[in-house]
Amino acid sequence: MGDKTQTHPGAAGRAVAADHPASVRNVVLVGHSGSGKTTLVEALALTAGAVNRAGRVEDGGTVSDYDDIEHRQQRSVQLSLAPVEWNGIKVNVLDTPGYADFVGELRAGLRAADAALFVVSASDGVDGSTRMVWEECQAVGMPRAIVITHLEAARADFEEMTRVCAEAFGADDPDAVLPLYLPLRGPEGPDGHAPVTGLIGLLSQKLFDYASGERKESEPGEDQLPDIDEARNRLIEGIIAESEDETLMDRYLGGEQVDVKTLIEDLERAVARGTFFPVLAAAPAAEGAKQGLGTVELLELITGGFPTPFEHPMPGVSTIDGTPRELTACDTDGPLVAEVVKTASDPYVGRISLVRVFSGTLRPDETVHVSGHGLADRGHEDHDVDERIGALSMPFGKQQRPVTHAVAGDLVCVAKLGRAETGDTLSPKDDPLLMEPWQMPDPLLPLAIQAHSKADEDKLSQGLARLVAEDPTMRLEQNQDTHQVVLWCLGEAHADVALERLRSRYGVQVDVVPHKVSLRETFADKAAGRGRHVKQSGGHGQYAICEIEVEPLPGGSGIEFVDKVVGGAVPRQFIPSVEKGVRAQAAKGVAAGYPLVDVRITLLDGKAHSVDSSDAAFQTAGALALREAAAETRIHLLEPVAEVTVLVSDDYVGAVMSDLSSRRGRVLGTEQVGSGRTLVRAEVPEFEIGRYAIDLRSLSHGTARFSRAYARHEPMPPQIAERIREQAGETP
Repeated sequence: MGDKTQTHPGAAGRAVAADHPASVRNVVLVGHSGSGKTTLVEALALTAGAVNRAGRVEDGGTVSDYDDIEHRQQRSVQLSLAPVEWNGIKVNVLDTPGYADFVGELRAGLRAADAALFVVSASDGVDGSTRMVWEECQAVGMPRAIVITHLEAARADFEEMTRVCAEAFGADDPDAVLPLYLPLRGPEGPDGHAPVTGLIGLLSQKLFDYASGERKESEPGEDQLPDIDEARNRLIEGIIAESEDETLMDRYLGGEQVDVKTLIEDLERAVARGTFFPVLAAAPAAEGAKQGLGTVELLELITGGFPTPFEHPMPGVSTIDGTPRELTACDTDGPLVAEVVKTASDPYVGRISLVRVFSGTLRPDETVHVSGHGLADRGHEDHDVDERIGALSMPFGKQQRPVTHAVAGDLVCVAKLGRAETGDTLSPKDDPLLMEPWQMPDPLLPLAIQAHSKADEDKLSQGLARLVAEDPTMRLEQNQDTHQVVLWCLGEAHADVALERLRSRYGVQVDVVPHKVSLRETFADKAAGRGRHVKQSGGHGQYAICEIEVEPLPGGSGIEFVDKVVGGAVPRQFIPSVEKGVRAQAAKGVAAGYPLVDVRITLLDGKAHSVDSSDAAFQTAGALALREAAAETRIHLLEPVAEVTVLVSDDYVGAVMSDLSSRRGRVLGTEQVGSGRTLVRAEVPEFEIGRYAIDLRSLSHGTARFSRAYARHEPMPPQIAERIREQAGETP
């Protein structure tokens, strides 16, 4: 692993296909923005022979996505796949966004992969969001390794960064986070900085020099051996501690020399089990070079130490009605079970779905069943449809290279699945199945939009439907109270990308408008009102008089209508008319235009005319009576209050609680959750948490996450209510 000799020339200019799950490795790259993930993908493609120089495909010179992605989008905001081949093994490299706003793409990458490679910049270190992803991987036992980039930076220190990674990622066992190589530095330059030109293999005790642009092996000098021996001994002890041979440690401590082959085999098993996390170094290839520093070692770690798809636990599978179905993981002859992990639109091909095959074999032109369930609250309707599989392909630069099939364990792009959305399951049409969905982050930043013009209004509905089909982390809401169209996003960058996609992909221009909160009104005290609707204008007139009493009820009671008319003052056939009128007026509001709730309206008396009374007249009288009653007493404006839970690092608990209090929040309590984390529970008015997704990320340096749920409506402070009334054109 990393000390072996690479003989395979790569797979330049052709689609990389796999005929057996054992020849596939699926690895996801994780790291914050700027850590060098996309540059590393490019370097791996160059070393594997997929491109002939950074960013250019070997058979035609087309600029590839490896070079283009950052230039085109300035921010890497979507999951991308780069398949390469090394020593007869197909490596599907999944590059994930480094921005917290696009954690949905990251979660999709984690679902599709069998191992994770954490990319850490030597100049920036480990941020809070990267630690949180490590914990997610740890919770499911996903194998991981760490690669340190940006060693060319002036103050980059590989040994110090390895120590930082051990502290950040090895809380349970720091000796499980150890380097396999040490950097080999060249002569110091005029600035006193010695560039990294190669690596020192600790197990093989060999030097791997990349200074010429290609990896060359040599023996270390006598002056280098002491440093090698110290790091090597610690690495060997770390590997042996994870060995399945319980006698090996005693033999090693007794002076027995453990052969390198045994150590490598134990290392590979420990990495595949997710109990040992090797640290490597990598750098992009220099101009004209054929290999990037550390990329050979990295590819050998991936192909030799990362698990095959056989070792990936099968996600839960059930029939459409929910009956569990037991399936053998990665059975190429089993029933087809595949999952759409990403949906994208191509201006020429149309919709393209990136699919991970978990069971069976996927072939073009087959008809499969597409099942999607569980995201109806986000604008994704549950559906069960049959669709014909279009062409299968592998991305190669900007092109899609056709393949004949995709075996269990592999990833493939499927064209023209018109109804399939991210998270959907593909299965046999005569035996529909459904995979348990992966955890989707909750979008908690509201973005209220409206069509810019009539032409945009005609296209808005279709554009929004296509937008949320691609991104299940986005929730589409048609708010019935405020009559707003709201896109719920994960952050400002997520919202910006949504607006840009609507404009550039779907030709829809929208305007962002202030997000409205669903307010309510209620009576502060008991009040009476009289509604008189009497008109005579030739022919039948209009005559209806009713007297009502309104009294407040406890929160959540709604509108209660009581009939206490005696003596037939209001004919029985018109009592429902009065109720209809007061309910219609209550829905419109009686003070600032918000729905009236939590009152009992009692009809006490009234008058009717044998000829001129009518259903419409009593509806109008009922509405007038309610408005008069409202004018006789104070009206409370009710605001929605949310139950908020914040999971935050202990370092920021005080800041979070203070911030919640400043938002008129009531902290209900805290509890310790695991090591170094606290769960804060509070109730906060929704007026105060519109931008909380952004503010909390800044406050906690990306280490906190929160959830919210509607609790109730309650009276808002008088000064705020007065401002709302003024904005509505009313006086308090």
